[in-house]
Amino acid sequence: MDAKDAKDTKEREEPLRVGAAVRKRRRALRLTLAAVAGRSGLSVPFLSQIENERARPSLRSLQRVADALDTTAETLLAASDSARTIDLMRAGDSAHPGTPPAGVRSLVRGRHQLHATEYSGERETEGEFQHRNDELLYVAEGAVEVEAEGRAHRLGRGDSLFLSGGVRHRWRATTADTRILVVAVSDHIAAHNDPRG
Repeated sequence: MDAKDAKDTKEREEPLRVGAAVRKRRRALRLTLAAVAGRSGLSVPFLSQIENERARPSLRSLQRVADALDTTAETLLAASDSARTIDLMRAGDSAHPGTPPAGVRSLVRGRHQLHATEYSGERETEGEFQHRNDELLYVAEGAVEVEAEGRAHRLGRGDSLFLSGGVRHRWRATTADTRILVVAVSDHIAAHNDPRG
């Protein structure tokens, strides 16, 4: 077996990471996951797992996805390769566009699934939030009070709190030296009380 055959065999055996490219193409076509599932014959949960990099399709499944998205597997793979990012953030850097608000430092540049923000000083969230996906709060310094689903949690230096998607929450730093790292998988949505209960 020569080097090219070995590479082809390895590519056939290794599952493919193409989630970001699949999601971008689907959204560009304004298709729902259900529509792509109908076109490809693959399940909605499997397609969702592919887009979130929780499942990696075989080349055969990727071709079915590509056909459903009116493109080719090669195009999705090329887009996926270009979407791979390694970005070093130094202590003085901020990924926040323009001038960031005082005490707020974005830690991930560009538009990605993962959002990470460092908050410093005494501050609190403006209202209550829910996230579609999971979130982690980590206290690097100081102290924080978090209210999640009506229950209060006090966190100190080195403590972390995991919130699964859909949990209503708010937090506030209680000391001036507080530094909190908030990592979330998707954009937040504001939680509103429904007057109908």
